[in-house]
Amino acid sequence: MLTALLLVALPVPAPDAAQVVREKLPALLALYKELHAAPELSLREEKTSARMASELRALGYEVTEKVGGYGVVGVLQNGPGRTLLVRCDMDALPLEEKTGLAYASKVMTDLGGKQVPAMHACGHDMHMSVWLGAATVLARTKDQWKGKLILVAQPAEEKGLGAHAMLDDKLFERFGKPDGCLALHMSSAHAAGTVAVCPGYALANAESCDILVKGRGGHGSMPHTTIDPIVIASKIVLGLQTVISREKDPRRPGVITVGSIHGGLKHNIISDECSMQLTIRSYDDKVHEGLKAGIVRVAKAEAQAAGAPEPVVTFSEGVKSTYNDPPWSARLLEVFRGALGKGNVSEAEPVMGAEDFGLFGRAGVPAVIFWLGSWERGRYDAAQKSGEVLPSLHSSGFAPDPQPALEAGVLAMSAAVTDAFVHGIPVK
Repeated sequence: MLTALLLVALPVPAPDAAQVVREKLPALLALYKELHAAPELSLREEKTSARMASELRALGYEVTEKVGGYGVVGVLQNGPGRTLLVRCDMDALPLEEKTGLAYASKVMTDLGGKQVPAMHACGHDMHMSVWLGAATVLARTKDQWKGKLILVAQPAEEKGLGAHAMLDDKLFERFGKPDGCLALHMSSAHAAGTVAVCPGYALANAESCDILVKGRGGHGSMPHTTIDPIVIASKIVLGLQTVISREKDPRRPGVITVGSIHGGLKHNIISDECSMQLTIRSYDDKVHEGLKAGIVRVAKAEAQAAGAPEPVVTFSEGVKSTYNDPPWSARLLEVFRGALGKGNVSEAEPVMGAEDFGLFGRAGVPAVIFWLGSWERGRYDAAQKSGEVLPSLHSSGFAPDPQPALEAGVLAMSAAVTDAFVHGIPVK
């Protein structure tokens, strides 16, 4: 009896992150597949957000729903210390999945009165799964850190609205301004089981632009009686190239892409109007404003040269660039090498994609978003040798290898948060 009592009194060793990941991996894989098969579009993340809230409550987090729409905030207070925020995004894209996976999305949903397919083609299902995995690890390893952990499940990232909405809903004022913000994003440029960090500018300013070119329609055989808006639009396309090549400082990246031109309905009719759709990309805010000013000036000048009415130029869907805090990025590279092994961690180049996570950093908080590799290692290595271009994010064929991606993501995020709680966020 004495021996039995002594055995009961012995302390149970606290689990480490790797042990928790091994235990929870089957459940996380099942969760990932469920989320993948049930995507919800931006601003409609009702069931997804409810699931995130339920999972956090089960882990012991204090949960608040409907923050900035369908946003979810979970707080775990673990004594005095620093405050850290970890964010994931929840929304999917209006895209038909063509991966052939057993758990592929077959969801159809209403979009503007039309039934369209939906798919997690940007990896947000993996983001949520990793986020909940890290939430589990950090709740189970509370003996290893002290402080306040804020977990944010954000809606409407694909529209560039979710971070704005949550910050406008007093996220920092209500739950505490963090000492640092972390996020991750899937990458089709890296193999599953790996992570990468880009110090400094990691993602771009991005903004949409619509130009409505006005003319005077008429018969195609009598162009002298018309003002052809398609010709004006064509000259605008060419003029915009000089905004990039002759006005922008070549040492500062910037892109103007005309993605769509629509004008006219028939071979022999010169139309009254021609519509153009553009995307604008940059890192530096001054460069971005210069590109926008150049677009307006060129569009108006070409219309004036043709004797046409002034075009209507509108900008929308603006997302600010994401800047990764350099000292913290350097520290995280070392932390990730310790968690995953040196060969599974790399320094990444910046990309011209966009992400509204950058707004958390622009609110005066050090922030880092890191890349999580997606492709099955053998396929990735073969593609590197052959030059094959694998399906990218936002592709109907995007299909990450879930198990190694989940393992690497949870271990990396857990290690990053624990290190920041224990050692703080480096400063210059």
